Amino acid sequence: MYFAALLARTEDGWEASDTELDDVETLSDLTDLAREASVDEDTVLVFIEQEDAWFGVIRVDGEEDPRIYISDASAAARSSYGEILLTDELLGREPGAEDSIAALEELVSLDGTEDGEPDHATDNQTDHDDNDNDDDGLDADAVPTGPLGDTGILSDLGLPEKELLMLRTEALVEIADALGAAEVLETVR
Repeated sequence: MYFAALLARTEDGWEASDTELDDVETLSDLTDLAREASVDEDTVLVFIEQEDAWFGVIRVDGEEDPRIYISDASAAARSSYGEILLTDELLGREPGAEDSIAALEELVSLDGTEDGEPDHATDNQTDHDDNDNDDDGLDADAVPTGPLGDTGILSDLGLPEKELLMLRTEALVEIADALGAAEVLETVR
């Protein structure tokens, strides 16, 4: 079960609204949704939580790029909403790297020979190649377990990095409490 809410900062404090993510397919869509809730380009926070699995905070300040924090990236990767947040940039990948690899694999077969060329690889060379992959420890497309993103995302709003990293269950309630927005968040929960 998911919960999603927007917290928009105003002169009078925080205003909360629950939000439907059914029409959100990309981080850009989510950012646009946050900017629509913004008053005078003030800070807007988007909270997404999958019960007992992970939570994410997206911070949009005016026209700046969104800042993202995810409590458990591997859990979020198994979620359609989490996948929206796990951008190539956040994961440290080159944008479009997967597309480039797929295109190269079409040109050259996986064994390194072009179409029509005989395969001269020996079993020893294949074993050596397999060992090289094992030495890396992680698949290039693997998503790390645990927190990922901007751990200082809420520091200037009253929640230090250290405290954010310690949050597990009821995290959004604790975040809202630290921001002085617990009552307004509770109205949409």
